[in-house]
Amino acid sequence: MTRLVSLVFALMLAAMPAWAARIDVHPGDGALARALLGASAGDEIVLAPGLYTGPVHIEIPLTLRGTTGAVIDAGGIGSVVMVDAPDVTVQSLTLINSGRVHEPGDAGVKLTTKARRARVLDNHLKGNLIGVDVHGARDALIKGNRIEGLQLARMNDRGNGIYVWNAPGSVVEDNEIRYGRDGIFSNVSKRNIYRRNLFRDLRFAVHYMYTNDSEIAGNISIGNHLGFAMMYSDRIVARDNISINDRDYGIMLNYTNKSDVFANQVLGGAEKCAFVYNSHRNLLAENSFDNCDIGIHFTAGSEHNTITGNAFIGNRTQVKYVGTRDVEWSFDGRGNFWSDHPSFDLNGDARADSSYRPNDLMDHILWSQPAAKLLIGSPAVQLVRWSQEQFPATTPGGVVDSHPLIAAPDLSVPQNLSLLAQATPHWATGASDDDATHFQPD
Repeated sequence: MTRLVSLVFALMLAAMPAWAARIDVHPGDGALARALLGASAGDEIVLAPGLYTGPVHIEIPLTLRGTTGAVIDAGGIGSVVMVDAPDVTVQSLTLINSGRVHEPGDAGVKLTTKARRARVLDNHLKGNLIGVDVHGARDALIKGNRIEGLQLARMNDRGNGIYVWNAPGSVVEDNEIRYGRDGIFSNVSKRNIYRRNLFRDLRFAVHYMYTNDSEIAGNISIGNHLGFAMMYSDRIVARDNISINDRDYGIMLNYTNKSDVFANQVLGGAEKCAFVYNSHRNLLAENSFDNCDIGIHFTAGSEHNTITGNAFIGNRTQVKYVGTRDVEWSFDGRGNFWSDHPSFDLNGDARADSSYRPNDLMDHILWSQPAAKLLIGSPAVQLVRWSQEQFPATTPGGVVDSHPLIAAPDLSVPQNLSLLAQATPHWATGASDDDATHFQPD
C-alpha cells in the first residue's frame, strides 16, 4: 500500500509543471536575446533600466516585464516585440522605433494568431507605425498603455494606435492614445470591448468596420476629426462616451443596424454632432448633442430607428432630414428636449403641450437647392415660413416629436476634461489635413 501511494505521488509530481523562474537581465550586447533563448515556459524576464536592442520575438508563454527606464528599440526594423505564443504578458516597457512597412504592419507590439490570451499592460509605445497590432489573437487584453503615434505630414501614411483584426474577445481599456491615424481601428471582428480610453489628435477615435456584437463604453474623444465611427457593423452598444471639439462628427452610424447608442455626449466643434446614414433599427436614447452646426443629420433612407430622451441644445440646425412623410421621434409618449422649442407644460407631466418640428418647407428647399440660399433673407422666404406656422397642414414630411421634453437631462463634463479640451485641437492648426478622410454621403 505504501509503495502504491509513493508511486501515485511520484506520478503527480511528474505531471506538475516546473516552477517558473525569474530571469533578471541587464543592458548589454545580446543580453535580451540570450535571456529569451534560455527561458522556459512560464518564466518571467525582468529588464533592468537601460536600452535593449530589438526586434524581439517571443515564441513561448512567458512574461516580459520592464522596470522604470527599460527601453527596447527596434531600430526601424519590423515590430519591436512580436508575440507568437499563447499566454504571454508584455508589461511596463518603453517600446520605440518600429519599422514603417504597412504590410505586414510593423508595430510596437504585434500579436499573431498564436498569441491567444495575450496581455499588453502599462507600456509606453512611441514612434511606431502601429502601437499594438492585435492580428487574429483571440481574447487579448490591451490595458493601461500610453501610445504616441507618428506625426507624418500625411495622416493616411501613419498607422493606428491599436489595430484589432479578426480578434474575437479582445478587451482594450484604460489606454491613452495620441497622434497617428485612428485610435482604435476594429476590422472584421466580433465580441470586442473598448472602454475608458482617451483619444486625442487623431483621424477617428474609434473606427468600426465589419465588427459585430461589440461595445464602446466610457471613452473620451478630444480634438479628433471624428469621434466614434460605426460602419458596416451590427449589434453595437455605444454608451457613456464623450466627444469634445471633434471636427466633423461626434458619432457616426453608416450602414450600422440593430445597435444601441445611449448616454453619450457630443460637445461643440463638430460639423454634425451625429450623422446617421443608411442605418436601421437602432436605438438613440439619452444622448446630448450640444453646440454643433447640425445636431443630427439623418439621410439615405434610415428606417425604424427609435429616438427618445435625447437633448438637442444650442445647435445651429437641430435636425437635418429631408423626407416626404412624417417620422416620429418619440417612444411610448416620451420625446426629446429641444432648446429652441418655446412651449408650456400646463398639466405638469414634464412633456411640452405642443409637438415640435425641427424643419420646415424652406429648409427642404434650401438643402435640395443650395442656390436658393441667396434668397434666405427675402420677404418671400419669411412669408412662406410664417404661413407654415399659421397653417400647419402646409408642413411637408419630416421629423415630428409629438411629446417633447420640458427639461434636458443633467449631464456634466468632469472638470479635468473641460480643462483638457481647452487646448487647441491638432486639426485646428491646419496641420496634417491634406488627405484626412471625410465621409461624404451620396
